[in-house]
Amino acid sequence: MLLRIVEGVMMPRMPAPSAEPALASLKLKPNAKSRALAGHPWVFANEVEALLPAAHDGEVVECRDRAGRALGSGIYNSRSQICWRRLARERVMLDETWLRAAIARAVARRDEMDAVASAEKGPGNGQGGGAAAGDIVARRLVWSESDDLPGVVADQFGDTLVVQIQTLAMEKRRDVLGRLLAEIVSPREIIFRNDATIRRLEGLDMEVSTFSGKPWEPRWMRIDGIDYWLDLQGGQKTGFYLDQRGQHRLVARHARGRRVLDAFCNQGPFALHCARAGAASVLGLDSADDAIGQARRNAGRNGLSAEFAAANVFDFLNDPARRADTWDLIVLDPPPFAKSKSALDGALRGYKEINLRAMQHLAPGGILATYTCSHHMHDAELRQVLAEAAADARRRVRVLEFCHQPADHPVLVTMPESEYLRGYILRVE
Repeated sequence: MLLRIVEGVMMPRMPAPSAEPALASLKLKPNAKSRALAGHPWVFANEVEALLPAAHDGEVVECRDRAGRALGSGIYNSRSQICWRRLARERVMLDETWLRAAIARAVARRDEMDAVASAEKGPGNGQGGGAAAGDIVARRLVWSESDDLPGVVADQFGDTLVVQIQTLAMEKRRDVLGRLLAEIVSPREIIFRNDATIRRLEGLDMEVSTFSGKPWEPRWMRIDGIDYWLDLQGGQKTGFYLDQRGQHRLVARHARGRRVLDAFCNQGPFALHCARAGAASVLGLDSADDAIGQARRNAGRNGLSAEFAAANVFDFLNDPARRADTWDLIVLDPPPFAKSKSALDGALRGYKEINLRAMQHLAPGGILATYTCSHHMHDAELRQVLAEAAADARRRVRVLEFCHQPADHPVLVTMPESEYLRGYILRVE
């Protein structure tokens, strides 16, 4: 204790007033084996000695290990299984200044990626591809924890941003986020697609709104030389799966002269790219009637020859009447079969089944492009599934390409959950 002398009497010296209020603190249990100790940005509710009062929900608190060492400052929610998400290892306040800097850094990283792509392949607007005439800028600007903004996802479609907010702390700052995105990116509109069911895990309602308060009307947008009718306010996710743009182009390189089956085709991007590349025939399948309608509309708009049909892909490939049907190139890009760790075993069986059927329907020397978008399924598990399917199909299978999510969906090396998209392009003999 510091002392001061007042008229010969020793008095305790009072500490100088703190410029910032003390942060509430979480403490890990003595026996907790939290991944946060190794740099993971999450702490689960069952890993802490005691939860903080609900008054701290949506605010910044610190977290300490059992020895009292600080793990960083992060956002807190007592209602979520993930009760703490790290913002930074140092002390930070989630105010306008910090948010502006975090968003600016995320956008600068994408601009740098685009500059590198442009230098390598000519004018581009993300993910390393050259831009066709009339292409919009289409890229992910913010990817949650990977950009130090846990629970914020922002996709850019030309002059429109589509934003998903999935944590309470960021929801409480939604207006500030909208204003800062408008300031930094200068879009004409920002659509808040806060309708993902994951929001319920944070105690949040689901809703869709726009920054201007006006509805956003669907329209044609050109991505990688193909026009798509996009409903950014009412379509799936943020309106288009930007994470597969590079794969659309990569698969199309194998399409010329081949008979192509695009399973789980959604709006048809794989099918349309293959048709444009000179495929002999293209068939796209999806269980959703509205997706098939969109795919047909997109094909017509672009003057491309491709057929689309509403069908359950498993049933289609298992139909005895189609036992003899073969294709030269099959694309499997299903929705996530494993939405939770508890569902992984069933998902592995599903992935094996669909890949086995695809291999059985491939002509000798055919190409299989197969993907999974579940972060619960790691590469070793996917490769094992493919090996088992190849053995059961009695086919010799070789890897041509290993595929992963693009650079504008960055992977945080201390957070396996940030890596969710992986796949293979295979030659099946």
